[in-house]
Amino acid sequence: MSAFGRRNGMTGGPGVRPAFGVAKPMQGGAARPPAEPEGGDQFPPIAAAPLPGSAAEMELNAGNAAALAAPGADAMTRLAERVAATGDAASSRSEGFETSIHRIKEQVLPRLLERVDPEAAATLSKDELAEEFRPIIGEVLAELKLTLNRREQFALEKVLVDELLGLGPLEELIADPAISDIMVNGPEQTFVERKGKLELANIQFRDEDHLFQIAQRICNSVGRRVDQTTPLADARLKDGSRVNVIVPPLSLKGTAISIRKFSDKPITLDMMAGFGSMSQKMATALKIAGACRFNVVISGGTGSGKTTMLNALSKMIDPGERVLTIEDAAELRLQQPHWLPLETRPPNLEGQGEITIRDLVKNALRMRPDRIILGEIRGSECFDLLAAMNTGHDGSMCTLHSNSPRECLGRMENMVMMGDIKIPKEAISRQIADSVDMIVQVKRLRDGSRRVTNITEVIGMEGPVIVTQELFKFEYLDESADGKIIGEYRSMGLRPYTLDKARQFGFDQAYLEACL
Repeated sequence: MSAFGRRNGMTGGPGVRPAFGVAKPMQGGAARPPAEPEGGDQFPPIAAAPLPGSAAEMELNAGNAAALAAPGADAMTRLAERVAATGDAASSRSEGFETSIHRIKEQVLPRLLERVDPEAAATLSKDELAEEFRPIIGEVLAELKLTLNRREQFALEKVLVDELLGLGPLEELIADPAISDIMVNGPEQTFVERKGKLELANIQFRDEDHLFQIAQRICNSVGRRVDQTTPLADARLKDGSRVNVIVPPLSLKGTAISIRKFSDKPITLDMMAGFGSMSQKMATALKIAGACRFNVVISGGTGSGKTTMLNALSKMIDPGERVLTIEDAAELRLQQPHWLPLETRPPNLEGQGEITIRDLVKNALRMRPDRIILGEIRGSECFDLLAAMNTGHDGSMCTLHSNSPRECLGRMENMVMMGDIKIPKEAISRQIADSVDMIVQVKRLRDGSRRVTNITEVIGMEGPVIVTQELFKFEYLDESADGKIIGEYRSMGLRPYTLDKARQFGFDQAYLEACL
């Protein structure tokens, strides 16, 4: 019998899904003005005085004390709520329609596998397999003396097909367009991100073996492997979503799968401006930067939207240019006709055959590229990218993790020094100042929104220091009652240093108007 049919038992009895609240963000701002009393200011209503020692008087005194302590009392109350919150692990096991279907699946699957050839089933599409399964499922249900209505039968067919050909319980999360991240923390806990906020997903795996099989299926589909000897793996799904897998003994709660989904519809700079991620002037400046072959570094934290920004900027590349992208796990999706994606390769079991990003960058220089785009730089390959930017490959782009444009420059210096190149720090700084034209800082704010917080130019060197000039900045103003951050995108009103480069492409006037 296939391993899909074994059932090692479900840990924990069925229970009600625990409440999992999202902590309220700290919000500032002035208190709301009191409502105007009836009769206006001249004839205010006279309230009856409460009797001494009554509940009404006690309530009035408590309200006065709270009013005196405001607005600091509200913040301290939220702090006290966080301290008092329980740290119990949330479980995604719950009762309901989906749970009952999964229980029936556990009974039907072993008998179904006895009647089906798995190799023949693997050659069919999901729709064809569902058609083949329908009469066999009916026979199994009759044997088990189970009666299902039409809705339950269709749900059972889908679950069984997803189990045999797809990714099991993850299929429904991957199909949901509102979900941008899926985080599986072992077989009993799965979180998803919707609109920048994390929430508990109502899915479940049979046990650790079930989850581990799905992780292996993901990795095997792209020629990667994951097991106890190689417990880390980067992979991707058919739709381009990025997957990271880590298994025991490194993961103590069981197999952990992190999936970063990408929108089916490419996001453009105009769309990001419409979402409020940047102002219209910032979008115009970034369009010109992409079209005029500026060397751009996109900086930000995890999940801040660096890859989305890189895809949007790549839309402005001339269709006649040859573009090479280099990544650990291919996730960039460019719309240019002359685009060649390259991907690194991990070492085999003997520790040989590894192809790093640095190897691919060196090889890419021999492939006559017009632009080289790195998905992310983490180490000594930074020097090779800087050399490419400074030797005739204008318009190259990359992303890296950093909290600010100034920290981004410091990280690039450190990454070059991580390699085996023995050159002084001043020479590294000068190389960065000569190569990089613009730094775009993106950030995911605490309300879940993703914003472009800084657009900064790299001007040159002044002594040992790299000189920068800020063109645009997002300034925090306040926070609304529902926790949304209110801010303003401000232009610094400075003449851009890269104006001469824009003039070579005929965009100098539009660039100057956007920055002023």
